[in-house]
Amino acid sequence: MTTVLVIEDERPLLRALQLALQANGYTVVTAPTASSALASLSQEAVDVIVLDLGLPDLDGQDLIPRVRTMTTVPLLVLSARHASAQKVAALDAGADDYVTKPFGLEELLARLRAVLRRRGAEDGTPRVDTADFTVDFSARRAVRDGAEVRLTPTEWRILEVLTASPGRLVSHRDLLERVWGPAYVKETQYLRVYLGQLRRKLEADPAAPRHLITEAGLGYRFDP
Repeated sequence: MTTVLVIEDERPLLRALQLALQANGYTVVTAPTASSALASLSQEAVDVIVLDLGLPDLDGQDLIPRVRTMTTVPLLVLSARHASAQKVAALDAGADDYVTKPFGLEELLARLRAVLRRRGAEDGTPRVDTADFTVDFSARRAVRDGAEVRLTPTEWRILEVLTASPGRLVSHRDLLERVWGPAYVKETQYLRVYLGQLRRKLEADPAAPRHLITEAGLGYRFDP
C-alpha cells in the first residue's frame, strides 16, 4: 500500500484527510507540526507527502528544503495562499504540485495519483536482487535471508542512487549531493555512518561486503 505523510496543523482537516485517504486505500502517517513531520521522515518510509504551508513551528515554505535533504518522494502542497509568486516559490523549493484551499477530495486524489505516476515513470530500477538480499523500491521492501529488513528513508535514497548504475563508481560528492543536497558535499562522515548501517542490515558479512563496495578515497559502488 502507498504510504502518505500528511503534514497539517488544523486537527479537523488532518483527521478528515486521514479518513478520506484511508478509505481510498492509502496508509496514512499524520504530523501536525514541522518538527513531528521531520521526526516521522527519519523513522518512516513514506511514498508521498501532503504538506500544508501554515504550520505553527516552521513555515511550510522553509520546511520543503529540509524535507528534500531527507527524501525525494513526491511532495504536494496544500495551502490557502493563492498568489502565483508563492506557488512558484514552493515549486522551486522542491514541491511537485500545489493545490489551493478550499479543494475537492477528488481533485486531491487525482493530483496524488499524478505525482505518483510521474515518480513511477522516473524510477528505472524498481527491484534489485542479489545473492544476499532483495530490494523492491516500488514496495519499499527489503529482504535478507527471508526476513524483512527495516530501512530508513535516507538508507533507501542511498540505495536508489547506488543501484541505479550497477558497477559504476559514485563519487562521495555526487552521493552526498543527490541524497542530502549541495550544502552537504563535504560531509563524508555521513556516508561512512550510513553505508555501515546498510552493510549491517543487508550484507552477509558486513566486514567484507560483496555488494556495497568502498572505493577508497573516491566513493562507493554497487556490485550486484
